[in-house]
Amino acid sequence: MIPISGLSTNVALKLVDATRDKQIEVLNTAPEHARGSSEFRERIAGIETVKQLIDDRDLYDFVMKAFGLEDQIFGMALVRKILESDAEDRNSLVNRLRDPRFGEMFEVMGFDAKGVGNTNVVDPAWREQMVDRYLEAQFIGDQAEQNSNVGIVLEFRRKAATIEKPLDFLKDKGMAKFIRRALGLPEEIAQANIDRQADLIASRLDITKLGDPKEVDKLVRKFVALSDAFDSQQLMQSATVQMMRSAANMRGYPAPVALD
Repeated sequence: MIPISGLSTNVALKLVDATRDKQIEVLNTAPEHARGSSEFRERIAGIETVKQLIDDRDLYDFVMKAFGLEDQIFGMALVRKILESDAEDRNSLVNRLRDPRFGEMFEVMGFDAKGVGNTNVVDPAWREQMVDRYLEAQFIGDQAEQNSNVGIVLEFRRKAATIEKPLDFLKDKGMAKFIRRALGLPEEIAQANIDRQADLIASRLDITKLGDPKEVDKLVRKFVALSDAFDSQQLMQSATVQMMRSAANMRGYPAPVALD
């Protein structure tokens, strides 16, 4: 993994983009990931029900990680109910959850009604797409741990073409931060009514253009520039407060208190 912690978003993103293919190849050959990918390819074809997937802990963990759901791995009962949901029922669990990761997993896994039957698992191309998805999720997660802004950009790029309405941004904390900053909206907007937020996004962004790589790149450049400007301002404020505290301590005066 290329270290990007402490770098500006702009510099870190350029470094990540330049080394992306090499980093994913390193992940692919790492013993832990290579073993997981191999086991997934070999055993997923025998999975016909959601229950079978949940009961095979190695396969289950692999699938959850492929959709960035590592933090939800222990919620096996919930995951089973989601994957056994009826997509046609507006009141079914999968349609009521706000976390888009679960909806994406439900769609991609493709279990039949009540979680019984799955033709995707016998398709070699689908299995390779799942392995690619797993490696991509690990790659994004590794970058996000070092630089949250870079992680947000990578996630936006991955999801951009699937975003159909402003509310799709607001279902995800990282995507909401991305679009607010990319559109120059104040952070305080996050406290507003969700419909109000969606209206503001719609007034400043043509969602239909998100399938255009040029539009995606333009939004990324705006997010990166404003993120670095914001981080620089925060750093300067922190340094100023620290200097004032040090000076006050030397003179025996009460140290100033940083204001939020």
